[in-house]
Amino acid sequence: MGKKKITPRVVFDTNVVLSALIFATGQLAWLRHSWRKGLVVPLLAETTVLELMTVLAYSKFHLTPDDIENLLADYLPFGHSIHPLLDQPDAPRCRDPHDQMFVDLALAGHADYLVTGDKDLLALSGLLSCQVITPAVFREMMGEIPEF
Repeated sequence: MGKKKITPRVVFDTNVVLSALIFATGQLAWLRHSWRKGLVVPLLAETTVLELMTVLAYSKFHLTPDDIENLLADYLPFGHSIHPLLDQPDAPRCRDPHDQMFVDLALAGHADYLVTGDKDLLALSGLLSCQVITPAVFREMMGEIPEF
């Protein structure tokens, strides 16, 4: 009998999700396929979703409310909502307090990976119970991801 493969639980920082959603043919477009196919489970928290909604509304992206709704509909239903503790005194502290929400989510959600390009979060590699890696490293680990 074959070994059952566990679907990785992943915290994606806002910039990673944003790139995957907005740039449909960009470098991170493969992530959309990975969560659509159930190859990963994105972990979500109210704070991270609110930040994503705020950033999607930035005028520089020229997105209409319908565009934003459609992009969120291509991400949120595939995630698993976690309610991280607001204060986890034993958690490693991110140099940028604004990014601490991703650390807290990774810990509270028992994430396997925190995927980010943010240097402040990458500096926590080896200090968390999950791997903190770049999207490029995560892509290598995931292997072939079939497109629709």
